[in-house]
Amino acid sequence: MLRTTNESVTAKTVNFSGKSAGRTTSAAWLKTRPNGSSQRGFDKALRTVAVLQTTLELEQLAKLFSREVGASVPHSSINYRNDQPEIDLTVGRTAKHTCTFRLIVEKQNLGQVTFTRGKAFTEKESAMLEFLLSSLAYPLRNALQYENAFQASLTDPLTGIYNRTAMEAALRREISLAHRHRTPLSLIIMDIDRLKQVNDKYGHVAGDQLIKAVVDAVCGSLRQTDLVSRYGGDEFTILLNNTARRGAAVLAENIREKIQSVACQFEDKTINVTASMGVASLTGRDKHTGLFARADQALYDAKRQGRNCIKVAGATK
Repeated sequence: MLRTTNESVTAKTVNFSGKSAGRTTSAAWLKTRPNGSSQRGFDKALRTVAVLQTTLELEQLAKLFSREVGASVPHSSINYRNDQPEIDLTVGRTAKHTCTFRLIVEKQNLGQVTFTRGKAFTEKESAMLEFLLSSLAYPLRNALQYENAFQASLTDPLTGIYNRTAMEAALRREISLAHRHRTPLSLIIMDIDRLKQVNDKYGHVAGDQLIKAVVDAVCGSLRQTDLVSRYGGDEFTILLNNTARRGAAVLAENIREKIQSVACQFEDKTINVTASMGVASLTGRDKHTGLFARADQALYDAKRQGRNCIKVAGATK
């Protein structure tokens, strides 16, 4: 039974599969409608599908669907939630009465959609919403597939963190924001010491395991707003917004110490690891190439000094 109270929400599961999509889900709605209105309902669903197929961007899809549905069932907001991948977006202003549906297409869980407004939804309105959701199911699945593919293109497959492409885009974006709002920004470039020797001695499987252990140690030391990425085979970057040079140096040293304490177990062997780091902070004249170059030079100085240390680039004039 679908509940639409402000005290608790029970999601009604709606299964859209193959040729039955949009038919079985519309049965309850058709029973509540006067003769002759069913064709208008199907025409509305077809128009909605056509509108939703104009985008693969999830937030825009939710906005378009809210607009189309609003002509038939007024509501204050639509919330879309999906745990895999982690998505939670809301269009409009949340109100106390809710009507929630869990969407399934061909055994694939597409997450749940919740409508809210100031007064309770009627049975007729909830049946109409269920019917109109048939026009969302397949555009939503396409948008999720696009989102997964897009995120995969920005992710390092071994570690799950961002890759070089994502880092370079983020660096340009964060530098622009830092200059505009006059906020500090720092960059750490980190190199795993002597990873090639580990690969040569134990094999690349051991090297990969070591890389993942190092990434876990780094991620455990960062804020949610910090961005860590794998720039190359053994080289990583950490972008720190709202962080000046002194704070970045302290964090880099904490990360270095945490990595030094890592004891990676591979088969019956324990592999210890260290890392070298270069730190640079944004100046008033920096572009992304300048900030990166100064951090990279600081990393080179740290490795030349003997590794397992950090070096901080001085401010440019």
